[in-house]
Formats: sequence, structure tokens, C-alpha cells
Amino acid sequence: MAFAFRRQPFKAIYKTFNVLYLLVSVPVWALIAVVPAWRPRRSWSVGRTLMVKFIRAYIGLMFNTTLPPSPPPAIIAASPSAQEMGFAWVDPAPDLVTGEIRDVAEINGVKPEKSSGYWYGPRGPDGAPGQTASKGEKVILHMHGGAFVMGTSHPANTPMVACYNGFLEHFPKGMRIFGCDYRVSSAAPFPPANPFPAALIDAVAAYRYLVEDVGFDPENIIIGGDSAGGALALALGRYLAINNFPNLRNAAGLLLLSPTVDWAATHDQGDCAMKRNSPTDYVQAIFRTDYTRRALLGNLPVETAATSIWISPGSRRVIKAPGAFATLPPTCMVTGGGEITLDPMHMLRDRLLEDMGEERLFYLEVPDASHDLFTATWHEPERTDGLRKVAEWVRKIWGEES
Repeated sequence: MAFAFRRQPFKAIYKTFNVLYLLVSVPVWALIAVVPAWRPRRSWSVGRTLMVKFIRAYIGLMFNTTLPPSPPPAIIAASPSAQEMGFAWVDPAPDLVTGEIRDVAEINGVKPEKSSGYWYGPRGPDGAPGQTASKGEKVILHMHGGAFVMGTSHPANTPMVACYNGFLEHFPKGMRIFGCDYRVSSAAPFPPANPFPAALIDAVAAYRYLVEDVGFDPENIIIGGDSAGGALALALGRYLAINNFPNLRNAAGLLLLSPTVDWAATHDQGDCAMKRNSPTDYVQAIFRTDYTRRALLGNLPVETAATSIWISPGSRRVIKAPGAFATLPPTCMVTGGGEITLDPMHMLRDRLLEDMGEERLFYLEVPDASHDLFTATWHEPERTDGLRKVAEWVRKIWGEES
């Protein structure tokens, strides 16, 4: 059961127990990891072995107590440091909510709302973020991870900032990043809120903001995302491709980092990555509790989590029309060989290859890497090597010299 210890005094008791458990366990883990053969992967260092175990324990603690709250955008906007943080409002785009997504939004009672995001990279002469794009200026519209139930692009999110710093260091100089703070979902035992397609509707509005308000040309935009954000980036790219809005052309490319694409866990059988890679990853609690699936579905049938190409494009049971991904922009997909969600990512890769062809899909699988490699500064040298390879793809998409 998710969040079984969310109330006091059980929450305090459970957290205290976990602290004591870690104090006892960490020295034992370190001693065991001294022998390379006893590590999850021989290539791993002692530090990486301990870090994965610690993060796994921390995520498990969160999903047994409470998730970290994000400050409401209105509070951030009123803060004296809002400009320094790169905060920007994003107006809703109700005219761009159409077709199947509009129908699902009506079922789930989801309406377009004002959202927000954070700018990273160069600022205007006055130091304000969100300055009008100059001719040929490049930008990445990024969707943060967090299983659709937590997370933010706020500068206080250290792993997300590490990812953005990696982009700014290795990708073409002078580009900007806009981190979209889409609505996150919730379900019982908390008040249900923001089911699918709330995040996608906010992502569409963020893309419109970049093109129409800030003035970026679509060919200078790459839509990216990590983890759940990677799935959202794919959904946004597909939504733009399907609807072919006359004043909102699709982006130049999609950058999918460890996209989480099977919220029904349809690959969890036999010698699957969910079991095989359990020692080398840390997001098990997210799937064990089934919280995200319930939060996304809202009023939709349970089976939708397995059959919807919007929610789980890597599901074994997805309902996919031939050529469903054929009109996507060129796509880069990065995965880790140690991820528990590797099987659905492989299935998505194969579906993309079938529809798009090898020339339009750059697939990079980093051996022995855990989930969301580019957010992990402790995952070197694989992180930097991966960033450099992706940077070459980015330059190719934007037609820049290496």
C-alpha cells in the first residue's frame, strides 16, 4: 500500500527506523562492495554501488510516507528571487486542445490552466529571463521527471539542474533551456488531481509559449524530457505531428532520456528487466506502489494504462495503429543497460524504428547505467561520454558544425 506511514506518529517512527537501518546498513554495504564481484556490476565503483542503494531507500521512504511538495507557482512568482531563478508564467492554450485529447480531458475534468517554467542559459541585457529569441537562437523545451506525481524544473531540484548543466556544457553554445513545470497528478490516499492529460495540455501550452510569445522558430527547438518527462516529450511531439497546427509546426527533434513508457508494467514477467536489473536501479517503489498508474487514469478504465499509446507507448498491450510514429521529428533515445524499465524502452525503440527508420532514430544504450543517467553526476565517466554523443546528434539536428 502506498503511503501507509503518511500520518503522525507513524511517519516519524518509520523515518527514524529507516535512518537507523541506513546507519547500520551503509558500512555493511561498503564492506561487501570492496570486492568487485560482489557489486551489482563489476564496472561499478564502491561509491556508485552505495549511491544506488541509498537513492533506492530514499524513494522507498517517500512512497511509504509523503512526496516532496512543490511550492505553488504563485508563491514563486511573488518571490523577490523569481527573476534570478528564471521563473516564467505560461498562458493556457485552450484552442490547441483538440481531438482525442480533448475528449479524454472532458472525461477526467481536466481544463487548460496557467502553468509555469524556468529558464536556464543566457539572459537578456537586463538580466530578465525569457527574452525575445534572436534570429537562429536554439532552445530545448524540457519536461522534468518524477513519475508524473512529483518533480519540478526549479533550481532547487539538484538532479534536474545537473542535467541542464550537462546540456549547457556540451550542447551548442548560446542555446537556452526552458524547463516546463507541468501539473503533477495525485490519487488516493491524497486528493485526486490533475490526471491525464493535464501534463500534456501544459506541455502544449509551453511549446506555444516558446514559438508565439518568445519567438523561437520550431526548427530551432528540440523537445526533451527525462523519465516520465521523456514519455511526455514523446506525447507532445506526436500530438503536434498528428494535429499539424498551421501556426505551430513541430519541433526539429525529440530527446528522450530514460523515458518511462509502461505504467501498467506489462513486461513484468519471466526473466524481465524489472527483476534482472533490480540490483542496478533505484525506482522500484514507483512501480511497486502502482500510485502513478492510478493518478494518471482518473476516471479512465483501468485497462487504459496498458492500451493507451499516450500513456504507455512501450506497453506489450498498447493499441497502436500502423505508422503511429511515422511523422515524428528525428528522435534521440538514451537508455541505461541497468534500468528496470529497459524492456518497455526496447519495445518503444523497435516501434519507432519500424515507423521512422534507422536514419531518423539515434538510439544510445549505455551499458551498466542506471535510470536517468544525465541527472547523476556520480555516474561518471558514462554520463559525460553519453552527453558528448548526444551533443553530436543535437548539432546534426540543428545543422551546426561539430
